[in-house]
Amino acid sequence: MTAAAVFAVTSLSDFGTWARRDGLEIILLVTGAVLLARFVTWSGAKITARIDARDRDRDSLVRSEAAKHRHSVAQAVTWCTLALIYFVTGIQVLSRLGVPITSLVAPAAIAGVALGFGAQRVVQDILAGFFIITERQYGFGDLIRISNIGSTMGVTGTVEEVTLRVTKIRTVDGEMVIIPNGQINQVTNLSRDWARAVVDVPLPATADIRRVNEILEGVGESVYDDDAFRPLMLDAPTVMGVDRIEVDSFSIRVVARTLPGKQFVVSRALRARFATALQAEGITLPAEIDADGVAPSP
Repeated sequence: MTAAAVFAVTSLSDFGTWARRDGLEIILLVTGAVLLARFVTWSGAKITARIDARDRDRDSLVRSEAAKHRHSVAQAVTWCTLALIYFVTGIQVLSRLGVPITSLVAPAAIAGVALGFGAQRVVQDILAGFFIITERQYGFGDLIRISNIGSTMGVTGTVEEVTLRVTKIRTVDGEMVIIPNGQINQVTNLSRDWARAVVDVPLPATADIRRVNEILEGVGESVYDDDAFRPLMLDAPTVMGVDRIEVDSFSIRVVARTLPGKQFVVSRALRARFATALQAEGITLPAEIDADGVAPSP
């Protein structure tokens, strides 16, 4: 019985026959698709939870690159599987309704070309997401800064989900930002391999540079020897020297290599201890202690 015949039935017996046969199959197909989709979603959540638990069991301060990649791949596979389930179910339902699928090949090709022009952005998003995952540009838990097309300011946050179409990141303020992958112009990964804490200490022009360098070196060594910060740092902070000279002030730059994503914690500790040590020496600091070369501290 075709779809037109279904809607044109005048006899309850004909409709009852169709309902017991094709109608029942449609209900079973839709119910099975919903249950299968829920199972796939549940399985994907279990897999990602196991990946996260295994990474936590290692007692590591930062998530490994392999774990982040596996987490992203699991999310992408789950998304693709759900799309495939719904697509196949839709085809099966149409066939049960009597819609001639084979005769729709030629019109579907024409419609596909027409939709292709309108869906270029979707295709672009999916292709960009494929390369993001396969090239391991970033993954779940990475701290990244994304500059999208048409935006002059990037968005900094922690990656919470990566699919073939969109990337979801959580900003410092707790906002969820959803960016289509095809609109990403530039990505800065702040948690890959290692990071660098960069602190510029502003000082009055009357300060003794040699004495200030000694103070900053001493503070850097004390932070490096601190049990709370030593695991976060790859080496002791280094005083690079005078970085900028103004009319009535200058600044000295201090850098330190840290574990990925921990540069902000180390930077805050260095700023606080630099300010305390310099004030104890009677050196008055300007209103702000600026950090150059890193994103705003979360």
